[in-house]
Amino acid sequence: MYSSNGQEAWRVLAIMAEFVTAAERMRGIRPAVSMFGSARVGEGHEYYEASRTIARKLSDAGFSVISGGGPGLMEAANKGAHAGLAPSIGLNIALQHEKGDRSFQDIPIDFLYFFSRKMMFVRFASAYVVLPGGFGTLDELSECLTLVQTGKSRRIPIILVGSPFWRGLVDWMREKLVGERMIGASDIELVQMIDDPDAVVEAIFRFYEGRGFQPTQEERQRMLNL
Repeated sequence: MYSSNGQEAWRVLAIMAEFVTAAERMRGIRPAVSMFGSARVGEGHEYYEASRTIARKLSDAGFSVISGGGPGLMEAANKGAHAGLAPSIGLNIALQHEKGDRSFQDIPIDFLYFFSRKMMFVRFASAYVVLPGGFGTLDELSECLTLVQTGKSRRIPIILVGSPFWRGLVDWMREKLVGERMIGASDIELVQMIDDPDAVVEAIFRFYEGRGFQPTQEERQRMLNL
């Protein structure tokens, strides 16, 4: 029987193995956009169609699309990207209530640990596109905002799609977080709300205009310390 210390050591090695495997399989996919949204929204819903449309436009514009690999808006993102020109990538993790359709994933990657999976979303993304969702979606949004705000990650576009859904949260951030000095006034500018699919793609291109999508040497070094 392993000691608790021995079990922890093996767990660390397993996490390292997931990092190595995922990084190798995702090598060369840049530029890429990570897309997030609810697993509970089905085909035919306006959010589902928005996710699929945006992913298709991103793919045709040359962006690989990374999703969480689950059902709902993640599946919609994979469907849209799979129909386009650039790869559709699913970062799959086994959850009892979320079983995604991998047939729309050009590059499916399996994870056991949330930690290593979350790292891949940030490490390879040139932008975040966040559609309406629950705790998981909010977790990924908060993670990216924290990393960018603290300088642990390079600044990238963080785009919220579905302004009626997000507006209350953004107003609360402005009123409470900025108003009570929990964050700086400029931090609220890290997010933008855009609903039009073409405008989402345009905003990402506009952000990188004049500098290109590849991280600078300084940004690469910074991201080694995520």
